[in-house]
Amino acid sequence: MKLHINWKKTIIACIDILLAVYLGMAMTSFNRPDETVKVCTNVNIVVADENTNGFLSAQEIKRILQRKGLYPVKMHMTDINPRTIEETLMTSSFVKTAECYKTQDGHVNISITQRLPVLRIKNDTGSDYYVDEKGGIMPNSKYVSDLIIATGNITESFACGYLTHLATSIMNDELWKNQIVQINVLPDQGVELVPRVGDHVVFIGYLPHESDMAKRKTAVNDFLMAKLTRLEKFYRYGLSQAGWNKYHYISLEFDNQIICKKNVKEIAPKPAPAPVSEQPATPEPAQTATQEPSGQPQTTTE
Repeated sequence: MKLHINWKKTIIACIDILLAVYLGMAMTSFNRPDETVKVCTNVNIVVADENTNGFLSAQEIKRILQRKGLYPVKMHMTDINPRTIEETLMTSSFVKTAECYKTQDGHVNISITQRLPVLRIKNDTGSDYYVDEKGGIMPNSKYVSDLIIATGNITESFACGYLTHLATSIMNDELWKNQIVQINVLPDQGVELVPRVGDHVVFIGYLPHESDMAKRKTAVNDFLMAKLTRLEKFYRYGLSQAGWNKYHYISLEFDNQIICKKNVKEIAPKPAPAPVSEQPATPEPAQTATQEPSGQPQTTTE
């Protein structure tokens, strides 16, 4: 039996196949030009929150890549490996995410997000580091950022597990993030706050302990907000009238009272007038208690 081949149809089919292959190669060549003859002419570096945090900048990212011999400008596009650039940048303690890709016009785009520090720790043992919003430790940096500083008897576990939540709650409040500049931890883990305005220190007591991380964050926030609400009322009705430098220590440890200690200059005895009799003057009481306005807890001054 003879096999009959329709050569006309076969030739037409082959031509269609060759045409399709040609068009596919042409389209590929158009969309992906030959990188072997191209070099990188520009690198676009975008650092999220660059102006807010001040820890990373586009110039710093450029220096990191230059030190590693990976800065793309004037490199052949085929020699640029975006994955290598990303992995190199991720080794920085301040980089949260890194994305790199090449474009057809010879450009390389790099996008960086930073880890967000919320607190700087400078404890009694000389340690100096940052803590981010996730409770992770970041090394000391030459960059300057307007962060709350925590001092005193601070362990890494207390800094990451408790002070992170405390600082985050302060930074999330428009009033207190501008007023509180320092946190000090006493040897018994009592917490003091140092405000920007006023010549005093505020003792808020002891942070609530919770083994569950989510519950701990909520408990610390609720504890702090209750203390600061009382402090704001005391500022409004007390210090605004008595004077911001009248007291050097304000204790909010107990819910039903605020204990204030006067500055030395406030309690220093005034020069006595010329005596008119031999009897000594009656000394003033060392401690007084007054009722705060609007049903506020009792205020005790020393």
